[in-house]
Amino acid sequence: MTSALAGISRTLAAQLPSAAPGHAVRIEGWVHRRRELGAVTFLIVRDRSGLAQVVVRDPEALAAVRHCGEESVITVTGFATRNPAAPGGAEVTEPRITLLGEPAQAPPVDLWRPALDASLPVILDHAAVTWRHPAQRARWELAAASLRGFRAVLDDLGFTEIQTPKLVSSATESGASVFPVDYFGRPAYLAQSPQFYKQAMVGVFERVYETGPVFRAEPHDTARHLAEYVSLDAELGFIAGHRDVLAVLRQALAGMTAALRSQAQSAADLLGIVIPEVPAQIPVIHFAEALAIAGAPPDEPDLAPAHERAIGQWAVKEHGSDFIAVEGYPMGKRPFYTHPQPGDERWSSSFDLLFRGQELVTGGQRLHRYSDYLAAIRARGEDPAAYAGYLEAFAHGMPPHGGFAIGLERWTGRLTQAENIREVTLFPRDRHRLAP
Repeated sequence: MTSALAGISRTLAAQLPSAAPGHAVRIEGWVHRRRELGAVTFLIVRDRSGLAQVVVRDPEALAAVRHCGEESVITVTGFATRNPAAPGGAEVTEPRITLLGEPAQAPPVDLWRPALDASLPVILDHAAVTWRHPAQRARWELAAASLRGFRAVLDDLGFTEIQTPKLVSSATESGASVFPVDYFGRPAYLAQSPQFYKQAMVGVFERVYETGPVFRAEPHDTARHLAEYVSLDAELGFIAGHRDVLAVLRQALAGMTAALRSQAQSAADLLGIVIPEVPAQIPVIHFAEALAIAGAPPDEPDLAPAHERAIGQWAVKEHGSDFIAVEGYPMGKRPFYTHPQPGDERWSSSFDLLFRGQELVTGGQRLHRYSDYLAAIRARGEDPAAYAGYLEAFAHGMPPHGGFAIGLERWTGRLTQAENIREVTLFPRDRHRLAP
């Protein structure tokens, strides 16, 4: 047996069913579960691709198994054998087992159970281990596939990926929701968004995108807010209006869902979720119409979560769509760089995209004339000199442009129908949590 198994390459658990019966294989991974049944022991080994069953009967191998508690990391060499009752219809027999390190301590939760039988705080406190659970892994596999789909579509559309600073000298939108940092004795802040930088880069590349963390020191303590999250940002030049931005967003979402189907369908199946269909044209309503649909007063300045849910239900009923865009938010609720609606400057050339009854994306057209920025900043009672680095791009010529930002965790949370956004965040940061 030693010579037959020497030098064989690793077989992933998902590849075991396709191995020829009797073919020598080497499985490496974690002991997912160990079941002792008299003279035979079954080991379920977990690797990045799934689960493999190992049948242990030999006394020497049984002795080795006794030192391999759940989550111990092992190498198993043996022979592929057909068994319809095993995961994937195949298992490893006549194994030789080697422990790759020390025997693992018992995990804080049973990872072999179909669902984690623990409270969310316990799951988050032990995230380094609980993310090993297959259902937990599946949530991030959806997020990872979405990221790949986002990048692929924008690459094909001629966008350039950029990376911008996360330490900045001033707030992007308002000074009330930033984290201050001591930067070599000078005040600095964690970036709320890459907004200023991605606009400047439109003046270089015309079309840019970024995926990275952003930080919001807002005093929210809800199931939908985080202090740090991953933002999928895009900005594009030479647009006719915010509808051009919405059209690109629609393509990005379609690419994300296509990537889910091609790269993470097994994860979706494990979680029992339905990957949404992105309509060829996302339905659009004006903010004033949205208030009427939600039964809100006509002078309401923004949409509350209950309004968003009502509008989402209306979109499904009237358009059969999980997505709906609300355009024309009041200018008073938008950042100073937002372009007003032509012909009626009470409203903005911007939109929010709701996904399954929750705000997912904010986007729109930006101001692009230098003089308009000077006026907008002074209207806020601020000195344009404080924005000199930002305004330089506009003083030297910028095209009409706009962009959007998708919150990755909120997207994944709505995909999985998670009750709390922390369920789909690897290591969440909020008002109360700074570890692990």
